[in-house]
Amino acid sequence: MATCGEGTPQWKTTIIVSTSLQSHEIIRMLNAQQHRIRFSDSVHPGAFIFPLSGTAFLMVDPQDLPEPSEESGVFERIKKFVQVHRNCFLLLHSPFKGKKELETLTVIQNRFFGSNLRILPVQNTDEIVKGMLTIAKATSKPHVDSIRDRISLARAHIIESSPVWEMLRDMLQNSADPPFSGNLCRRGRSRKVCFFMSDF
Repeated sequence: MATCGEGTPQWKTTIIVSTSLQSHEIIRMLNAQQHRIRFSDSVHPGAFIFPLSGTAFLMVDPQDLPEPSEESGVFERIKKFVQVHRNCFLLLHSPFKGKKELETLTVIQNRFFGSNLRILPVQNTDEIVKGMLTIAKATSKPHVDSIRDRISLARAHIIESSPVWEMLRDMLQNSADPPFSGNLCRRGRSRKVCFFMSDF
């Protein structure tokens, strides 16, 4: 039986990682997938940077965070991370089964509401790796262009099959004096679709 993705080249990319994560299990998993890992002292502690997709991830353990009513240097670290990286994600590493974890998530959401920070709750290292690679792949070329094209085609298909256009055609067919003359055109991002009177 063929396995999922068999025959398709495995996606590989370059990842700049904080030296604070050099011995982390995540690095072993990324190396096993043959990604190019570059360690750097200049990136934020706990950070993963995907330069080809322009995305950055910061891993934070809720155990390092204070109680909701307290202040912490972790919040300042997250703030600086958000200021440096435009397309950034916070990897909140926790089982998220208890009240404290949910309160921590709420505090971070409220603290950085309106910023460009997206929070990605993860329960284990497998989810961290899968989440980062999925987002990085979807936002890197040529995959991002392919996704945009597919969205454009899907949108055009939805517009073309809209019942509104069927209703307009029925109105033209049933009217002795059609309210429209010439042709009825609508423009899409990728093409222009026209209905001429002769088509009805």
